[in-house]
Amino acid sequence: MKSRGIFLIVVIAAILVVFMSAYVVDETEQVVVTQFGKVVGNPKMTPGLYFKIPFIQQASYFPKNLLQWESDPGQVPTLDKTYIWVDTFARWKITDPVKFFQTVNNTVSALGRLDDIIDPAVRNFITSYRLIETVRKSNRTLDTFEIGLEDIIKDETDVYAITTGREKITRGILEQAQPKLDKFGIQLVDVKIKRINYVEEVRQSVYGRMIAERKQIAEKFRSEGQGEARNIIGEKERDLKEITSHAYRISQEIKGKADAEATKIYADAYGVDPEFYSFFRTLEIYNEALDDKSALVLSTDSDFLKYFKGVSGDAQK
Repeated sequence: MKSRGIFLIVVIAAILVVFMSAYVVDETEQVVVTQFGKVVGNPKMTPGLYFKIPFIQQASYFPKNLLQWESDPGQVPTLDKTYIWVDTFARWKITDPVKFFQTVNNTVSALGRLDDIIDPAVRNFITSYRLIETVRKSNRTLDTFEIGLEDIIKDETDVYAITTGREKITRGILEQAQPKLDKFGIQLVDVKIKRINYVEEVRQSVYGRMIAERKQIAEKFRSEGQGEARNIIGEKERDLKEITSHAYRISQEIKGKADAEATKIYADAYGVDPEFYSFFRTLEIYNEALDDKSALVLSTDSDFLKYFKGVSGDAQK
């Protein structure tokens, strides 16, 4: 019975020893084994099951995949003395876990070292180039999708031209920072400028310039619209005069034909009985010239009352 208890204790101790000595490395990890704080053997880079001396040796795990570094946005002056806020980020990975363990030991300390190395490199490159160099990456024609900006962009071609560009600047930041990170077993995979923004003072002046440009475009549209309106009004007046003159000519032609026809009728009527025509026209004149308020002083020899004379003579007879 006693021997069975001892055997059971030995079995449990053996299982415990095996359990404490075994460790697993997955696809996203790499392990450095240390003994009393010193690295033992080569780092374990391949996924699998490994063993170490329990209680004496320790396994330190480090990520093998890409890691992220984010900068704190800072105010940086450009070569053309424009103050901007620059926000950058980087992707890095641990390529030598032994160096990494011996220098920074963990990712939190590594991020602090990245701050100390990448931030000065970013500031150095930003201050060495104009603002447009950190914004554009080529001298392609800008997309003037807003109507009216074509002339403004054309006038500022030299201002928007670059010689280096954003991609070369970020590549230079990476190349400047990488040699300083080699001793930590860190490889800087990529550095990018995430955001560039003006400081408040510069931002207000930029907004003022944008407003001035929009006002210039609006004024251009107004002047073009006024010119087009004048052209339309001029064409309308010309067409109206043409229509009026054409209508007047036609009306005068019709009126002339009517007058000629009336004159012909009058002439024919006069030729049939001149005495009756003269009498009829005289009566019309009497009707137009004489009313109950009219007073005429005429001599007895006046031709105006010749028909009254005849009537009065016939009445006396």
